[in-house]
Amino acid sequence: MSTDQAGRTTVEVEAVLFDMDGTLVDSTAVVEDVWARFATRHGVVLADVLAYSHGRQTKDTLLRFLPPGHDVDAVAEEIEREETTRTDGITEIPGARRLLELLRGARTAVVTSASRPLAEARLLAAGLPVPEVLVAAEDVAAGKPDPSGYVAAAKRLGVAPDRCLVLEDAEAGILAGLASGAHTLVVGSHLSPATRHLDRVPDLRPVGADPAAHGGARLHWPHHPTP
Repeated sequence: MSTDQAGRTTVEVEAVLFDMDGTLVDSTAVVEDVWARFATRHGVVLADVLAYSHGRQTKDTLLRFLPPGHDVDAVAEEIEREETTRTDGITEIPGARRLLELLRGARTAVVTSASRPLAEARLLAAGLPVPEVLVAAEDVAAGKPDPSGYVAAAKRLGVAPDRCLVLEDAEAGILAGLASGAHTLVVGSHLSPATRHLDRVPDLRPVGADPAAHGGARLHWPHHPTP
């Protein structure tokens, strides 16, 4: 990465790896409603569930919050069915469609904690294309913050993780991106020790992109590092 005199960060990479929820797709209303139903049904604190669940696989959240005596897999399947059929209110994160269009021809992938059917349903509901390389929950042995998803996406694209840019909005995903060795850009307002000194954008509208050699891309955005 480099910063020019105009205060713009530029990075040239061989591939761009996107998280989905909160980075490309705004599914907040559906997600919060589904987890609110879960919290009410099982007597757990919704705020705690939402704080932990963002960016993580459903099963990992259930392993932490589902009271004993319940079948984690069965409850996960129930939540999955509800989420997959609910596309009301799902929209693109501002600038997502434009950025993906700018990156047409470059190596890109989506790495998500959602299942493949859910990821495809949400991308299509937001009017975004389903990428050829989509690493979903069922494709990895361990979900974010484990870096396996980003490492797998880079491998499928034929590049090294440290030659990729990861765009992420959640703690678990940011940790996964950093652990993979990729350049990591924070999308949105999440703050934590993990985001310190990382560049951030409020959404995808400030991010520009130009094609680079051999399927790579040159991306740029206003330089706003997190203190």
